Amino acid sequence: MNGTAFALLGPTASGKSQLALRLADDLPLEIVSVDSGQVYRGMDIGTAKPTYAERARVPHHLIDLVEPTEAYSAGRFRDDAIAAVRSILARGRVPLLVGGAMLYYRALAHGLDALPAAEPRLRAAIVREAATKGWPAMHAALARVDPASARRLAPNDAQRIERALEVYRATGKPLSALQTAARAALPFRLASFALMPGDRAALHARIAARFDAMLEAGLVEEVRALRRRHALHAGLPSMRCVGYRQVWSHLDGAYDRGTLREKGVAATRQLAKRQLTWLRSLPEVELCEDTDRLAARLRERLSASQPAA
Repeated sequence: MNGTAFALLGPTASGKSQLALRLADDLPLEIVSVDSGQVYRGMDIGTAKPTYAERARVPHHLIDLVEPTEAYSAGRFRDDAIAAVRSILARGRVPLLVGGAMLYYRALAHGLDALPAAEPRLRAAIVREAATKGWPAMHAALARVDPASARRLAPNDAQRIERALEVYRATGKPLSALQTAARAALPFRLASFALMPGDRAALHARIAARFDAMLEAGLVEEVRALRRRHALHAGLPSMRCVGYRQVWSHLDGAYDRGTLREKGVAATRQLAKRQLTWLRSLPEVELCEDTDRLAARLRERLSASQPAA
């Protein structure tokens, strides 16, 4: 299929979603979410999900796909994103992929690695071990068998440390050695850009302000309602999302609301740091620190992609 899709990436709270909405004011855009939390129904506040008014203003895709009790993989995202982009292109409109889930973006742009399927019993054993030793100790264990993966992961990145250890224990081979799949061909061209805030202090201030706004909007009450409505547990991917994980511990009595706020802001800052590291490692992504300059660049490229009248 002919046509070009565009990706607008960036760390959390960098302003990429608002930039996408600005571009949609005068361009025939449809937005494809690249967010690992927005796929879950009912998880609205803590994922900064676009409002119903914003979704009425601009079509959004890959939001509210599954219940928080379900898993949603990078492989499924790749299939869903390709289907969404093809449908948008077929309507003569421009697909703009927007988000900060770098694993999802990598699956789309670079293809999926030939990794073994999840092994629930092995995974459960690793989680039990981590409950005793702590995730920093598990990170140290990973560094001994797969230093390349360990360098990429924060010591408390439980989900990815667990997966890397699971792959090693299942295959005897490091995850980093198996992540060698060739770039998969897409049925469209993909041009990728990233908003990279140069002022780290300003980004941290936006992160804190946004988390405070989420608490004010009812994030704790949202998680409490989800726990009443669904058979959830702390190990589910949905409840391991930044913000939700900290609220879960607060509701379990691990710490008070003030500590919840501190831990939520700190975890979001760590997420942003990991996202920035990912983005700098992707040579095909055009990086820009200035929002207005990136808006002009995207508007130029998006307009050029439109067929002549």
